[in-house]
Amino acid sequence: MTHIVVLGSTNMDLVTYVGRAPQRGETVTGREFRTVPGGKGANQAIAAARAGATVSMIGAVGNDAYGVRLRETLEHSGVDTDFLRTVEGPSGTAHIVVDDEGGNAIVVIPGANGTVDHLSPGDESVIATADALLLQLEIPQAAVVAGAQAARRHGVRTVLTPSPVRPLPPELLRVTDLLVPNEYEAVTLTDRTDPREAAAALLDLVPEVVVTLGATGCLYLARGAEPLVIPAPHVRAVDSTGAGDTFAGALAVALAEERPVREALSWAAAAAAISVQREGASASMPYRPEIEAQYSA
Repeated sequence: MTHIVVLGSTNMDLVTYVGRAPQRGETVTGREFRTVPGGKGANQAIAAARAGATVSMIGAVGNDAYGVRLRETLEHSGVDTDFLRTVEGPSGTAHIVVDDEGGNAIVVIPGANGTVDHLSPGDESVIATADALLLQLEIPQAAVVAGAQAARRHGVRTVLTPSPVRPLPPELLRVTDLLVPNEYEAVTLTDRTDPREAAAALLDLVPEVVVTLGATGCLYLARGAEPLVIPAPHVRAVDSTGAGDTFAGALAVALAEERPVREALSWAAAAAAISVQREGASASMPYRPEIEAQYSA
């Protein structure tokens, strides 16, 4: 079985469902509120575990009720939490508004995630055992760089989701193997307006790029290879929260299993298509038999 290590955030998602998101200064009435375990790191860990990998999570939760629930949720999905430390103070939270078209807007408060600014004893050892290291930007950048550098020292593939989007320092780009932005992140990182042009510009910085394009699918570029455009399955979106993390987690598993790139991308797209048909982030992520069924459909 493949082994995926995730270095990243854990958040409790505080999700409000509304007909449409409020404009600045406007108050609207929502129809439902939920607390759902999430965070881009935890989401990718759960996605990879449900997709069939052995997964280890490196990060931090607070010593509050949210922290207990976040740890339990990861463990229930089969994620090893031996490297998920508990720190004094609140856990991270994400405040999410989801509209009736499945779109979302998110405000993240780091909480315990802000303490993950370095690798702790044992972290590099578990990274060294992985087939891939999944990274995001909801923890301090210093830890992301340290994790990616550790992975490079041990020949472990790094997969970086640049979210929340911010300038990527050269020391991180040098040790990133695969960059997986969405189209907004891709154009923001490159100052291009077209996702294809943005992907091409990013390819000057890292060896492989996958730009996710929502309902359109994804675009893959690699140095010395022809571009691939992979369509997404046609489904009705209910909630897109966590879809990108589902895609990244499933893609890491498929690539670690040495599936051909086109197949790996289509398989990850199938996983994401299932997730958008369900509410919530981690709660929406499919198990491997579901992905196989969608991929074969």
